[in-house]
Amino acid sequence: MTSRERILSAVKQNKPELQPLPETATFQSDYPDLVAKFSEILRFIGGTPVLVANYEEAETYIRQTYSDLPRVVSKVPALNHLATTDWDVVDPHQLETVDLAIIQGVFGVAENSAIWVPEEQTGHRVLPFICQHLVLLVNTADLVPNMHDAYERLNVGESGFGVFIAGPSKTADIEQALVIGAHGARSLSVVLLQNS
Repeated sequence: MTSRERILSAVKQNKPELQPLPETATFQSDYPDLVAKFSEILRFIGGTPVLVANYEEAETYIRQTYSDLPRVVSKVPALNHLATTDWDVVDPHQLETVDLAIIQGVFGVAENSAIWVPEEQTGHRVLPFICQHLVLLVNTADLVPNMHDAYERLNVGESGFGVFIAGPSKTADIEQALVIGAHGARSLSVVLLQNS
């Protein structure tokens, strides 16, 4: 018997008995206004909340705020006309020059202002991280109070990849100096649609 076989045999003989899984705890968050809480947290982490009634108002905000950006990708069907060129590329490296990406989020979380974005919404999973500026749209009816509620709503099997995005990219790991846009977009606006 080799050393490996002796170790594996000893492990097998001393295997603990199976224990039942613990009950999952749920937490209640009693935010009286999910939009207000989401907006408060988003501002705190460096993002910009924008409350609009419809896609037309969203377009007005985007045009006024980002009119100087030449390379725009829109993955929101109602706002596809804002794209400056056809960005349906095969090689995601071609997206490295994108100034602004406009993407529809599925739902948002009030306690941390995170928005769930599956790969189907982005075209390429790299898009929300490689662009310079990011606009995410989410319906106010699709806000949940906390991450426990978010995970109950989330169906991981629907998508091969998805990500919660909260705030613009930033890090202070290097020499304790805050760097914005280190690992993703330099700015994030979240357009909260009230009637969509």
